[in-house]
Amino acid sequence: MTSPARFARQPTRSRPVHFAYASSAATGSRPRRAPTAAALAAVLSLLASCASAPPAAPAYDVVIRGGTLYDGSGAAPVVADVAIARDRIATIAPRIAGAGVIEVDARGLAVAPGFINMLSWSNESLIADGRAQSAVRQGVTLEVMGEGWSMGPLTPAMKREAEAGQGHIRYDVQWTSLGEYLEFLEKRGVSTNVASLVGATTIRQNVLGDADLDPDEAQLATMRGLVRVAMQEGAFGVGSALIYAPGSFAETPELVALATEVARCNGLYASHMRSEGDRLLESIDEVLEIAQRSGVRAEVYHLKAAGFPNWSKMPQALGKLEAARTHGLPVAANMYVYTAGGTDLHAAMPPWVMEGGRAAMLARLRDPATRERIAGDMRVSGPGWENLYLHAGPDGTRIAGVVDPALKPLIGRTIASIAAERGVSPEVAIMDLVLQDEGRSSMLVFLMSEENVERIARTRWITLGADAAASAPEGVFLQSSTHPRAYGNFARFLGHYVREKRVDTLESAIHRLTGLPAQRLALRERGRLATGYYADVVVFDPATIRDHATFERPMQYATGVRDVFVNGVAVLRDGEHTGAKPGRVVRGPGWTGWPDGGACGQH
Repeated sequence: MTSPARFARQPTRSRPVHFAYASSAATGSRPRRAPTAAALAAVLSLLASCASAPPAAPAYDVVIRGGTLYDGSGAAPVVADVAIARDRIATIAPRIAGAGVIEVDARGLAVAPGFINMLSWSNESLIADGRAQSAVRQGVTLEVMGEGWSMGPLTPAMKREAEAGQGHIRYDVQWTSLGEYLEFLEKRGVSTNVASLVGATTIRQNVLGDADLDPDEAQLATMRGLVRVAMQEGAFGVGSALIYAPGSFAETPELVALATEVARCNGLYASHMRSEGDRLLESIDEVLEIAQRSGVRAEVYHLKAAGFPNWSKMPQALGKLEAARTHGLPVAANMYVYTAGGTDLHAAMPPWVMEGGRAAMLARLRDPATRERIAGDMRVSGPGWENLYLHAGPDGTRIAGVVDPALKPLIGRTIASIAAERGVSPEVAIMDLVLQDEGRSSMLVFLMSEENVERIARTRWITLGADAAASAPEGVFLQSSTHPRAYGNFARFLGHYVREKRVDTLESAIHRLTGLPAQRLALRERGRLATGYYADVVVFDPATIRDHATFERPMQYATGVRDVFVNGVAVLRDGEHTGAKPGRVVRGPGWTGWPDGGACGQH
């Protein structure tokens, strides 16, 4: 049971003063004389001074009492109290005597480090609403961005394109570097902590634009320099997205060069691989090659086997990664626990359509001869690109979001139904929609098997990433839709897969949401419940935590998380957002602001 007053201030009460007058009959002594006026005055003075003395100040800002503590290491839980002073965990003990300004009764509940979202797309949503509600209500306290694209470094041309291509969320690009963007978010106010990798595509666009060409020696040196600067600003590594143009134009040697700079700063190379379907195994080989040649720690983004013909490859894919880990290669992966992916609708077309940028793509879609070529490529599985549309089929491809108001009625509908209504082929329907919405529409593609989702969820070295933007069912976010993973990924993992499917023990699952990703990222003083660590703490009910978001109704908050503290400040109390925005920029191991100067200067 939970005390309704658990958040009340706890005053320190003065001990009452008692006066007893014993009779001679009771004591067998002579009767005492009545107190004199002077004595009474002294007593009254003493009482007055006791009553006016201020109560002692609480010893801590927050004390979380009696919870079952999962410290993030994977060790068995213990029942204990956690005290927070300012932004740090002050002490952990079976019973803490000092009071807190906020007292939290956590009896019967789990107390854990805040969850780390290894793959966030909250780059723009946090500008619109820093509360990050869909994430916070699942216990997330750190959003890690940077899959392929990052919000810096930007050239003037990239700034102009970023502003021209915006959807419902509108903002001025007031920064140039990735570090400046993260500081912009912190100053604007965010409820979660924020971090980012630098995008390999962003680095490429700085030097090569959107062209399909390889960098020469001087250009590659410039690209490496940009990565090094981003690492020194606090980026956690480089993230690549190799199925989307222009990122898909990067060859392996280019990626090795960028990863080598990351390795010198003890960072991470994370990749949305070149293929998650027809060339899944070959793409894993490329990740392993990059890790081997550069010396970097490597991470596979949202591991999956896409498309029915490829579902049987998952045991072999996991086997490749397991074997590499056994031989000492520092490689791992993250996942989301759903059978559908989500991405831009224009990704249903071959990458060559996007070469040269958005304006060039739209021009191609206006040319009848080029449209015929595009449609032909969409109907076959070619060696040069990941045909998500072909794997999902028109019945398995749904419109998730649009910007043009005239297209709003199409949200949630399949490409098959839209094409039938318009009397055109599914491929033509997709091209028409991309053209009308100027490349800003998004889609859901049903690609994976539940058997494989569960298989990956059972793998204890795999962490979790939502691969979505934190939002809320209000304001600007109601103008479009989203994937249910934005509102349910972490709660679904703990509720459906851990509690109901028993894919993992609770202590191991929490380790995969906290201490393990912190280790992969080389975080400092986060990801554990330990004295001196930053007070990112979540209190939740393992028996009731669950997701409610569905593909039909994705904007439904998860339940079961009761309290969330970020840097010692309550952002969720009794399951409701407090409006607080104490989130900070969390910087990677190469940041030059560390007391030791950062890892880049040590290599």
